[in-house]
Amino acid sequence: MDPYTIFAEIIAGRAPASKVYEDDDVVAFMDIRPVTPGHLLVVPRVPARNLAELDLEVGGKLFQVGQRLAAALRESEVACDGVNFFLADGVTAGQEVFHVHLHVIPRTPGDGFGLRARPTSPHRADLDYLAGSIRGALDRVDRSGGL
Repeated sequence: MDPYTIFAEIIAGRAPASKVYEDDDVVAFMDIRPVTPGHLLVVPRVPARNLAELDLEVGGKLFQVGQRLAAALRESEVACDGVNFFLADGVTAGQEVFHVHLHVIPRTPGDGFGLRARPTSPHRADLDYLAGSIRGALDRVDRSGGL
């Protein structure tokens, strides 16, 4: 894996960042292309190109820190009414920087940000079928130690 990304440079202190939190596992800083004011990124110190490469405990830590930051955003001058978490895993999901990162996006009424999707209404049998397929795959992943 090529460990070079802008996030690796930020973590190493070779690129500027407006940091809001850091510990032994993760660093959180302001996104330089925010979709709303106060938009933060939480990144693991150890590079992982995707979720499959990310240590499970560090993955949990990303969300724990994100949860704390969401509370801080509400108490800060950002004064948001809500928060979205977003993590893109892979090109098709919209990942642009290949170092796992959690977006913590503050929300206020009329901020213009939102997910655009067309939900479907599948039959229960189709949902049950896919649930069984995913359960089987989860069992295989667990047995192989895939994560």
